Amino acid sequence: MILLWLSLLIVVISLATSFGGIAAADRLTEDRLQALTGVASGLLLGSALLVVLPEGFHMVTDEDGFAYSPLTLGAAVAAGFVFMLVLESMGLSHAIHEEHHGHQEGHGHGHVHHPASGSVMSIGLSMHAVGDGLAIGAATASGETSISLLVAFGVLVHRVPAALSLGVFSSHETSSRRSIVGGFALFALATPLGAVVAKLLLDGADEPLIGLVLLFSAGTFIYVTTVDTLPSLHNPETGPRAARIVVASATLFTAALLLLNANGLLEHTHGGHDHEQHDQSSTTMSSTTMKRMTTKDMTIRRADGAFDHFGGPTRMGVGSPRDPISDRVGNLTAVGRTRRPSPRPYRTH
Repeated sequence: MILLWLSLLIVVISLATSFGGIAAADRLTEDRLQALTGVASGLLLGSALLVVLPEGFHMVTDEDGFAYSPLTLGAAVAAGFVFMLVLESMGLSHAIHEEHHGHQEGHGHGHVHHPASGSVMSIGLSMHAVGDGLAIGAATASGETSISLLVAFGVLVHRVPAALSLGVFSSHETSSRRSIVGGFALFALATPLGAVVAKLLLDGADEPLIGLVLLFSAGTFIYVTTVDTLPSLHNPETGPRAARIVVASATLFTAALLLLNANGLLEHTHGGHDHEQHDQSSTTMSSTTMKRMTTKDMTIRRADGAFDHFGGPTRMGVGSPRDPISDRVGNLTAVGRTRRPSPRPYRTH
């Protein structure tokens, strides 16, 4: 049910913001769009590093450690990053606001745009939006409502400047209104579609597999925030301001998460057991295992002492520690073959 409501919310916000971009095309300045992008990037970066990434590592961890090798876990994050990089190299860029800036600078100078360029931009944004849906679907499949809401929040906030940019870009296109509306609809439905497909594929899957998908999604988030902020950071005029906005946004998001966690609003469960119960269970299991090992070791030591009492060679406590089981076998051999109890001396009175 939560996935349905999140999907409806994403569609409504995407369509409303895209059409709002057309209406505000003449009033939305480059500085305002950069500031909004910086805020969204900081929130998405916080969501990737503080929510998606830790949750992914938690879900691939069991009582024996990681379900996969550390190299595999790192490869999952890198795969998400490289996946977005490949999309960018194919011309399916999500940094549409840069295209919008170019249009503003050239607007009024008799420039002509290819009719299909708006569609290409819609497709590029939609491909990236599918990756966002993958993260939401994986979080929903984990059964964690708090994680699903936090991931969806990061996606929604970052979608606002992207949808605004799409609307502004489309306002300068020569495409038909029907084509523009179709591009908006494609962009709005891409994330819900990706979320539903991910939920269906991962529903009932093992937690480590869902964790790998979350790590992949974290890699896509990190790439998007990096690409969105680097152009502004590399500009000497906008670099300091862009850095302050991103840092402030990420800091506020971190503070909000810490406050929610301190009030117990971020507690979540895996397979019916929450994190605290999982830790207590692991601690109890370790204590029980240690008690069994200690009892077994003491039993062997008592057996060794009995053999020593009957004349067996004493091995424990001499030099470096030895294996109690090996000592026991050695004492048995010694008693049976090498040494025998000495007869009592004859005493005269």
